Amino acid sequence: MSRNNQSRAGSHKPDHAETPVENSFNPLNFVAPTEFVELPSKGAYPEDHPLYEQEVVEIRYMTAKEEDILASETLLKKGIAIERLIDSIIVNKKIKSGDLLTGDRNAIIIATRISGYGANYQTQINCPSCLAKSKVDFDLNDKSIKASMINEKLSLSKKDNGNFEVIMPFSKFRIEFRLLNGSDELMLAKSITHKKKKKMDETSLTDQFKLMISSIEGHSQGNVISQYVDNMPTLDSRHLRACYKLACPNIKVTHDFSCVSCSHEQELEVPFNTDFFWPDR
Repeated sequence: MSRNNQSRAGSHKPDHAETPVENSFNPLNFVAPTEFVELPSKGAYPEDHPLYEQEVVEIRYMTAKEEDILASETLLKKGIAIERLIDSIIVNKKIKSGDLLTGDRNAIIIATRISGYGANYQTQINCPSCLAKSKVDFDLNDKSIKASMINEKLSLSKKDNGNFEVIMPFSKFRIEFRLLNGSDELMLAKSITHKKKKKMDETSLTDQFKLMISSIEGHSQGNVISQYVDNMPTLDSRHLRACYKLACPNIKVTHDFSCVSCSHEQELEVPFNTDFFWPDR
């Protein structure tokens, strides 16, 4: 083949190949802002967790991308829209929503709601006394951190492994329990939905106990824990719930509620209703 034929066939290569020009110019140069959210747990995680001994976590402000996540019918039906939302806004991708303690998740959810839709959250609640419906405005900026606590009078103490221990008032059993995380919450929610579809009896309280209890009198076998929980005296049940509430770090947003129908007054905590992230629905 001649030199000219080589050129026409495209087989001739120049001495220096041309460098392609990357189309990376962005005239806006806009980056989504971030903020640091205070963690109620103060980083009370295992040493191999990315938030171990960290008091804050960095998250991005909510964007149209997150609105797409919240609008996804597939994610909503699966009950994982909030999980995907949290995973999307956390800057450190080693942190997964399922590994976050409940109080830390709530702090992130509230901060994200503020950046996306503002601090005013109006929702409908039923009066705790007469069940009359009322609209209540919560100021999400008016929040406080509830730290994890122990209580000698309730025989509630914390173990070196991060779990808690309590002696039941009726059975006198020594119970070790752990704090629930996002994966536990998702499992409980799926269980409730499944049992409703199958028209089965709801067992949300005992299901929660079986997840959080690590051992009873040193016995950690699942069948031992299940047998005790299924036969737990009410005195023990109420005591365990009170101790868990004390031990669990959380974030509080409250409102001084006064019912227009029956004049009942009570401090109410913000409910995470279906309109929390969907105010226009």
